[in-house]
Amino acid sequence: MAKKATKNSEGSGYQPRLKVCYTDEVIPKLREEFGITNSMAVPRVEKISLNMGMGAATENIKLLDSAVEDMSAIAGQRPTITRAQKSIAAFKVREGMPIGSRVTLRGNRMWDFLDRLIAVALPRVRDFRGVPTKSFDGRGNYTLGVRDHLIFPEIDYNTADSSQGMNVTIVTTAGNDERARFLLKELGMPFRRN
Repeated sequence: MAKKATKNSEGSGYQPRLKVCYTDEVIPKLREEFGITNSMAVPRVEKISLNMGMGAATENIKLLDSAVEDMSAIAGQRPTITRAQKSIAAFKVREGMPIGSRVTLRGNRMWDFLDRLIAVALPRVRDFRGVPTKSFDGRGNYTLGVRDHLIFPEIDYNTADSSQGMNVTIVTTAGNDERARFLLKELGMPFRRN
């Protein structure tokens, strides 16, 4: 399905494998399927946002440091720490308290992460039957909840403090769910059969 990562025609830079697949195979299919004549109107993946909430960090701040290190290994860039917007006494959270981390991927890092997510991480989920098709937001963006970040091969299972969940949001320029679903399916996203 997808070709090997190659250098571009100038020979000066690295091109991720999934990006090459998108330009060579997916764009013509999208144009044919939806009758798109303008090349700038073809749906594409714009960015990927990763978010890891750490509710337990209110009692033990060391857990947040571990989560930041794990997320930087997964994403390939340093995440930012998210802080509480307001105080909630029931959860023992005060305004400004660090409660999670997030990172936004664009460009080659985005394509590399999406390739690893589809080809390596998701098949490692126990009893995996596909990702749900109902997680689109109506504007062509897809959010996937990962229950255990240990499915990524960058994380050593023996040295990880605990397993954490994370949200992966894939932002596309599709505009509607039908085009976004077709785009992600052609990129190899294993959607669940209903």
